[in-house]
Amino acid sequence: MLVLLAALVALSRLGFADWEHREADIMGTRITVELFHADPLIAAQAIEAVMQEMHRIDATMSPYLESSELARINRGAHRHAVKVSAELFALIDRSIGFSELTQGAFDITFASVGFLYDYRHRKRPDQAQLQAAAGLVNYQNLVMDAEAHTIGFTRPGVRVDLGGIAKGYAVDRCIGLLQAQGIGNALVTAGGDSRMIGDRWGRSWTIGIRDPRRKEGVVALLPLKDVAVSTSGDYERYFDEQGVRYHHIIDPKSGDSARELQSVTIIGPDATTTDALSTSVFVLGRERGMQLVNELPDIDAILVDSKGRLHYSLGLQAAGNMDDYVKTSTETEPAENP
Repeated sequence: MLVLLAALVALSRLGFADWEHREADIMGTRITVELFHADPLIAAQAIEAVMQEMHRIDATMSPYLESSELARINRGAHRHAVKVSAELFALIDRSIGFSELTQGAFDITFASVGFLYDYRHRKRPDQAQLQAAAGLVNYQNLVMDAEAHTIGFTRPGVRVDLGGIAKGYAVDRCIGLLQAQGIGNALVTAGGDSRMIGDRWGRSWTIGIRDPRRKEGVVALLPLKDVAVSTSGDYERYFDEQGVRYHHIIDPKSGDSARELQSVTIIGPDATTTDALSTSVFVLGRERGMQLVNELPDIDAILVDSKGRLHYSLGLQAAGNMDDYVKTSTETEPAENP
């Protein structure tokens, strides 16, 4: 989860009325929008447009709403190809691209086993259930027809969930709406996914990376502008059982929670990419995940490993002394050249 560190006192002195700020619970998470426009009416209309867009995307892509397009795919795609909107088809196709890039570490069919977990009630699948679902979790079980905009499943039991990419996509869509309305300074956040345009009263936006083991703690502060940033961590939906943490970031190959890292923060040009990569790198682990980050253009990362140590991508090391950004940590370790 990302923490926006707002200088509220400074804002009050500089004219808070010129900034519009609103929060709402949509897409199963907290949505935060903050923007500036000299005309308060335009600012208020822009905020409302963002909230409406978040609701629209939730209505299309939520796996929990029976009326959503995604739910319709999960209900019928094992029997026949399901026609979907161009928007949803494109996002699922992009998801498959991330699956190929990460050799299956990112896989929206994780839902085929993910639905067996209930973190609130401390429920997890047994070994027999994991084995039964093993063949279902594979993005190659999706049959995509680009001309007809249809999606099918190769076998019964396959399910898809866009939880690792949809919120980032929604953030990007909302930033696009704001830019189309002439907004040049804004931040849109959906849970752990944020994107910012411009600056904040002439200064970079300051984003805090939450300490995975201390709810109010921060391990690093990042001064950012005109980028997206996403954090995936093992502390959002989880339960501990006999010293083992079961959480919502599932390794598609095992059907179990990935445990080599505690959190992954990705910085990049758009939130769709950072959202998908934060999940991917979490599953890949420190060595393989950081190697992928260092090979990709315009992508950086901060990883917190299972012992709470911080690791930085080569791009962040080259940008300056990362110790200047570290708030609290016991040990830090730079990434090695791949």
